[in-house]
Amino acid sequence: MASRLRAAYEQRLAEHAIGPDPGQEAAVEALARLEADLVSSRRGLFGKSRSQRGVYLWGPVGRGKSMLMDLFFDIAPVKTKRRVHFQMFMARVHRLVNLWRNGTAAEKRAQFGGARGDDPIVPLADLIARESRLLCFDELAVTDIADAMILGRLFEALFARGVTLVATSNRPPDDLYKDGVNRQLFLPFIAMLKARMEIVAVAGVHDWRLDRLRAARTWFSPDDPDNEAQFDTLWRDMLGADEEIGATLEVLGRTQHWPRAAGGMLRAHFASLCVHALGPSDYLAIAARFHTVFVEAVPRLTSDRRDQARRLATLIDTLYEARARLVVLAAAEPDQIYPAGDQAFEFQRTASRLEEMRSQAWLEQAA
Repeated sequence: MASRLRAAYEQRLAEHAIGPDPGQEAAVEALARLEADLVSSRRGLFGKSRSQRGVYLWGPVGRGKSMLMDLFFDIAPVKTKRRVHFQMFMARVHRLVNLWRNGTAAEKRAQFGGARGDDPIVPLADLIARESRLLCFDELAVTDIADAMILGRLFEALFARGVTLVATSNRPPDDLYKDGVNRQLFLPFIAMLKARMEIVAVAGVHDWRLDRLRAARTWFSPDDPDNEAQFDTLWRDMLGADEEIGATLEVLGRTQHWPRAAGGMLRAHFASLCVHALGPSDYLAIAARFHTVFVEAVPRLTSDRRDQARRLATLIDTLYEARARLVVLAAAEPDQIYPAGDQAFEFQRTASRLEEMRSQAWLEQAA
C-alpha cells in the first residue's frame, strides 16, 4: 500500500515548502509504518479497537518534528483523533480530575456519563478514549510532580482502551522529569513509553526556525510601525502552521497564563513580564518552558522605574542561563534602555548580555 504520509511529505519537498533533510527520514519511515498499521488493524472482540505501537519523535528544536506529526495527523486513517499541545492536555486532565473529586453527582454525570467511584482515572480514561482513538501530543515534557504522578496510570488505561499515541519532545524518554522529586515513581511510565512507542531521534543538522532568525534581526528598535510590522512578521514566520494556543504555568502555587504561546515559543508584552510583580521563580518557569521568547514594547526606563529595570535584568539573566533565543521590540538599543538611575551601572551587564543574545553566534548555540 502506498503511503499517503510519504506522498504528502514528498509533495511538500517538490513545492519547496520544506527542504531535504536526511535527519527526518527515520521519522517518516516510523510514521508511515504506523499509518500502515492503522489501516490494516482489525476490530477485536466486543468492537474494541487495538492500540497500535505509537511513535515518539525527539530532538532539538526546529528540526521538523511538529511538521512531520502534523502531516501524519492530517492523513491518519482514524475517525476520532486529536492533536494537542501536551501541556494543554494535562491542564484539562487536572481540571477533570478535580471535577471528579469535588464536583456534584450531576456535574460528573454530565461530563463523564456516570458518577460512581472514588478513582478518577477510570472515568477519565473512558472519556478520553471515547473522544479520540489517536492522540498526537506536541512538546511532551514533564516538569511538574502533579503530572508525573498521574501519567503512568492514565496512559496505561488509555493503551488498554485502544488509544494510539504519537508525540514530539525535545527530550528522549529517559530524560523526562529528570532530577524531579520522587522520580523513581515515574520510571515505570518511561518504561511503558519505550515499550509501547517507537522512539525516533530527529536530530538533523538543519534548524528551520534558526534559518528564519538568521535571515531577520532579533532586536527591533525604535518601536515604530515599521519595526512593529517586521517583529510581527517574524513571529508569524516562526509560528508556521502552529496556532497561538496559550500556555499556563504553575509557580509556587500560583498560576501564570500566557495567551500568546505556541509550542516552545512565547510572545509577551514588557508590561506583563516586568511591570507586574514577577520574581525569579516566575522567570525560571518561563525559561524552562519556552526556548524562544518574543518581548514587545520594551520602553526606555528612567530612575522612577528602577524596579522594572531590575525585573528586566532578572528576566534576561534567566533566559541567558537557559540559552534561550530572544527577539525584542524596543524603544532603543540595549545600552540605552536604562542608561541612568539607581542600579544603571549594574544594568550595563544586562545590556552586554542583550548584545550577545542578538548575535549570530548566540543563535547558533542557543537551545
